[in-house]
Amino acid sequence: MKLAVQIAGKKREVEVARDGQRLLVRLDGRELAADAVEVATGTYSILLDGQSFEVRVQPEPGGHLHVQTCGEEFPVEVRDPRLWRGKRGGVLEAEGRQQVTAPMPGKIVRVLVAAGEKVEAGQGLLVVEAMKMQNEIRAPKSGTVERVLVSEGQAVTAGHVLAIVA
Repeated sequence: MKLAVQIAGKKREVEVARDGQRLLVRLDGRELAADAVEVATGTYSILLDGQSFEVRVQPEPGGHLHVQTCGEEFPVEVRDPRLWRGKRGGVLEAEGRQQVTAPMPGKIVRVLVAAGEKVEAGQGLLVVEAMKMQNEIRAPKSGTVERVLVSEGQAVTAGHVLAIVA
């Protein structure tokens, strides 16, 4: 799949293909050794040319993405919007009952919702502080918060289930 993307205002050409388990990536014509695994909804562990990155991707309306990695945030625009079109103006939603997990170890500093509350896809559920940065954990889908399994001040590990949205 070949895409024209704009990352933080800079135009790039990205080509991505899968060869079995191997990920083939070409950035502006340069081939890169890559591997990517989705470790939680919208959170990816990416190995790129021998360097490891944790990348959080939040789809936004109009084929835009909000990407966080290495303590920085980048607006990204995908020039082939068919890839990111969903039911809600471009925001992709998970389906079915979803467990919301901590993307990294940290401490719960704020719980923004309660069990039984209706939420929209992308709405903030909790705030986790990790490495002196606060990260808002968002709903992967529209629905009802079935359970909140953590409380403010609680320490969590990567992969810890924080809430369930049905």
